[in-house]
Amino acid sequence: MAAGQSLASLWGQSHPVDEPYANLSTNAMIPVSTTTEALPDDTGPAPAQPAIGASQLRTSQPVDSLDPGEDVDVANLTKAVDIGAKIAQQANVLRQALAAGAPQGVLFQGAAYVLPTTGRFTSGFGARWGVTHYGIDLANSIGTPIYAVTDGVVTESGPASGFGMWVVLQHPDGSHSVYGHINRSLVTVGEKVTAGEKIAEMGNRGQSTGPHLHFEIWTPGGQKINPIPWLAARGIVIPGTGDDGPSHD
Repeated sequence: MAAGQSLASLWGQSHPVDEPYANLSTNAMIPVSTTTEALPDDTGPAPAQPAIGASQLRTSQPVDSLDPGEDVDVANLTKAVDIGAKIAQQANVLRQALAAGAPQGVLFQGAAYVLPTTGRFTSGFGARWGVTHYGIDLANSIGTPIYAVTDGVVTESGPASGFGMWVVLQHPDGSHSVYGHINRSLVTVGEKVTAGEKIAEMGNRGQSTGPHLHFEIWTPGGQKINPIPWLAARGIVIPGTGDDGPSHD
């Protein structure tokens, strides 16, 4: 019986057992008697009937199996579920960020982004006073919360030439965001932060003419780019500016 079950388990799979073995497997699971004579009633249970052919027992219906390509569909479905879970997680991060005071927040390509602080736009990216200003300035009072623009890892936190104090985050795509002239850092190097998490407080340290956040974006290759169109492409618009911002003060 056990041998028959072992053989039968192979029958109908993607590599079918040859016909003789298929018949053997079915027959092996049927008790067989070598005689057709009836025994007296007091000798115990009636003997088994002679075996019948396996071909009479096997179903003509094919065993269920994946259609060609169904394994790909399953993989895609699994991937879609994973993506959906990630989007739901990021949406929850965004809700928490907005509840904690982040002024704007959006989901872009499955990731959460926020406007890094509240304040008046005072200076844009480009030439200023004979030098290049590699970021944008948002002015407000000392102590105004500064938030991580998106998920990242802290690569710098503390004193910085020109900025007095800064925080630098590296993001999953390899880009960096820079937060300069801060009054106090609330994070440490190596710490993981989420979009909208409070990472610093606005200050007036370093070469500064008043309390503000100096915010920069560096590409994965290290190029410093205009943060305004970078933010706008992700759905974050600084009030009172277009994609390229107003003229510099």
